[in-house]
Amino acid sequence: MVCLVACLSTGKGTWGHVSRLINDGQWEKVLLITNEFGKENFNNEKNCEMSIIDSRIGLEELRENIKFQLNGKLSGTEVAINIVSGEGKEHMALISAILQLGFGIRFVALTKDGVKEI
Repeated sequence: MVCLVACLSTGKGTWGHVSRLINDGQWEKVLLITNEFGKENFNNEKNCEMSIIDSRIGLEELRENIKFQLNGKLSGTEVAINIVSGEGKEHMALISAILQLGFGIRFVALTKDGVKEI
């Protein structure tokens, strides 16, 4: 099994996608990159770990913040990533942080045929 790291931020209908991805997939661990609003309002039935970010800060600082929060929480050699939710700046910071931590990435999404690697 692989760890799932997903953005849980802005975007109409994206929380439903992330929720189904979490519930329908087989994950060793789930880490959500979100803000205070997401932490307080997302229905976290699977007890996912949440990393709180402030997307108003600079890109490099955001990457370092994510990297710090993920360090030591991931295992294996690659991570499943979902960036359906959120903004490009958050996505860039997340991908860069994971790569700098030394992990490979696989993009995953919920499709009409279930959870698939994209």
